[in-house]
Amino acid sequence: MPNVDRRRALGLLAAGAAGIAAAAAPELWHAGPSRSARADGRHGGTHGKGPVQPPDPGYAHGQPMQALHKPVRSLYDLAPAAPQNAIALTIDDGPHPTYTPMMLDLLAAHGVKATFNMIGEQVVEQPKIVQRIVNDGHQIADHTVTHPLNLPALSTAKISKEIGEAHDQIAQTGGVAPRFFRSPGGNWSQAVFDVADQHKLICVDWKIDPRDWARPGIAKITSAMLRAQPGDILLCHDGGGDRVQTIDALKTVIPKLKQRGLQFVAL
Repeated sequence: MPNVDRRRALGLLAAGAAGIAAAAAPELWHAGPSRSARADGRHGGTHGKGPVQPPDPGYAHGQPMQALHKPVRSLYDLAPAAPQNAIALTIDDGPHPTYTPMMLDLLAAHGVKATFNMIGEQVVEQPKIVQRIVNDGHQIADHTVTHPLNLPALSTAKISKEIGEAHDQIAQTGGVAPRFFRSPGGNWSQAVFDVADQHKLICVDWKIDPRDWARPGIAKITSAMLRAQPGDILLCHDGGGDRVQTIDALKTVIPKLKQRGLQFVAL
């Protein structure tokens, strides 16, 4: 089946599955995508700062996301009907054979649903972990095939390959087509928005960045994430290097944010 037809079919399948899931679990609010970095030798790089602007308030009044050409940074820009105390935990750069299962165990222990922004080539390498993410009720999202931090500088054909092939790899492995996209390093451009739009993907950034990818220490990661407020999208990582600091920080962060009355939702 041609790629375009396959994506269309997968999209229809995902839409139907989303409707069934919503009916079966109305307590979970699903919206959909952070900006991540790589610390490993394969992709390298530092945490990027792209030409990001705050979302246009008009989106909250029903304007299509992609028409604004800006990534979502707040749950309330993405879906104004989200719970007033909602926050979203997004986890980038996996799946990783060691740290993603540890992350999933932690989330299960606290009853938290998250959004995993996954790299296509790692999805292919770790299919069982991808299937566990889906089976555990988490959201899965497109984070390109190889995590190029210079994605906006690539040709349109290469951007399309990075986003489109990751979309297919995730859909075919997880059985659910991704609905959200996060650009590596949070680096955005008109071409990136246009390609994401062609694949019916909503572009999502973040509000809270503890820079855990740099392994600054558990205390710093914890302090940054505890600044979360209602509507915030939080960024952390399960891939790209040793993520023990991130997981240990979340052991404190998740219960403390819950004690403040904040509710974790999957996008």
